[in-house]
Amino acid sequence: MAVGAIRRTRFAPSPTGLLHLGHAYAALVASGAADRSEFLLRIEDIDLDRCRPEFETAIYQDLAWLDLEWPRPVMRQSDRMAAYRDALKRLAPLCYPCRCRRGDIRAALSAPQEGALPAGPDGLIYPGTCRGRAMSDAGPDDVIRLDAARAFAAIGIDRIGFRDEIILPDHDHVLTCAEFRAGIGDVILSRRGMGTSYHLAVVVDDAAQGITVVTRGKDLFDSTWIHVLLQRLLELPTPLYHHHRLIRDDAGKRLAKRDDARAIRMLRDEGATPQDIREMLGA
Repeated sequence: MAVGAIRRTRFAPSPTGLLHLGHAYAALVASGAADRSEFLLRIEDIDLDRCRPEFETAIYQDLAWLDLEWPRPVMRQSDRMAAYRDALKRLAPLCYPCRCRRGDIRAALSAPQEGALPAGPDGLIYPGTCRGRAMSDAGPDDVIRLDAARAFAAIGIDRIGFRDEIILPDHDHVLTCAEFRAGIGDVILSRRGMGTSYHLAVVVDDAAQGITVVTRGKDLFDSTWIHVLLQRLLELPTPLYHHHRLIRDDAGKRLAKRDDARAIRMLRDEGATPQDIREMLGA
């Protein structure tokens, strides 16, 4: 990113539960990374079975209580299915339908090898059972996967890269096609009942909103390779990345939405102030 360029960041929670301290830290990092430029809020609600309007309302209330401000109206992914369909249509020549369930994938990976099964940012690395199927064969119960080998061939290079301003900021992070296939595999671009996936939606939305700095936890570092590959395929800009530390509980485990005791709403009800939260987080 050029010196003096506008930094536009976003915080993009899913309304599937109350925000906790980890969310508060992520939102504060995103807001701070904008550095007096522009901080956006996006609601990632493509999982209609789990998202709830009361949790979306709570997101707005909790962030406002933390003294964060953002432009209105906010982008909501449930309003953008047409954009995701268009992106998936562009990528269709590099994709295939997959009928395999998790049990099928585990069984295929288990025989004849022993020991730990290969896993990547999306769980078990898909062994390619359905890779020979044509998109014209897709059914309503299929997911749509990106053929990683064909994807790299389409962009005409055997490696992708990005810059992170926190992790080795003076060096490009680079991953080869062989490393992508071995460590990530053929990722899902459209899930059953959704019509898209987190990976496809976030790439399309970041470009649509002109996000220049993507702030996210270090646990999503490997997912960034997927996003960079999709950006190249869709001819979208690759932003600067900022993978920050994670907020963990006393046992060292990353916080999840089931950790109600650390929910911002609960802490507010117990008398905590926004400054208390910032001090707790070291933000």
